[in-house]
Amino acid sequence: MRITVESGCAVRIILFLSLRGVGVKTGAKMVSENENIPIRFTLKILRKLKIAGLVCSYRGQSGGYALIKEPKDVSLKEVIEIIDGPITMNKCLGNSGLCDLNRTSVCPVHFYLGSVQQDVSEKLSNISFKMLIDKYAENKENIIATIQGL
Repeated sequence: MRITVESGCAVRIILFLSLRGVGVKTGAKMVSENENIPIRFTLKILRKLKIAGLVCSYRGQSGGYALIKEPKDVSLKEVIEIIDGPITMNKCLGNSGLCDLNRTSVCPVHFYLGSVQQDVSEKLSNISFKMLIDKYAENKENIIATIQGL
């Protein structure tokens, strides 16, 4: 399993908006520059996050994007799956009909990878953006001050 560049950027964007605060309007350009993500890619990701209901957008000169869910209510798994779809370790774990050998019910690889997939999924579900913010708090002066001071 590999987290794509796009979902990794989405995680960074949601973390940035989480550090700014729920409902705090932030321009896409500011997000792009702070997270070092090309503006077009940032806008593409923000569109997906908006459709999924994690952020809202504001039009006009003073427009921007704002987080609309509390960081404690947003998990890493949720953000990754918004961008990449369901987390699967192998194609047959997402759809047993895709097994080349048609034996997922007796396949030991399927069994053990399924267990790993479940563990990864649970761990990602249990990591909230509030936890990431709390981890940032260890370097609060350097990180949050930089982000909120933009």
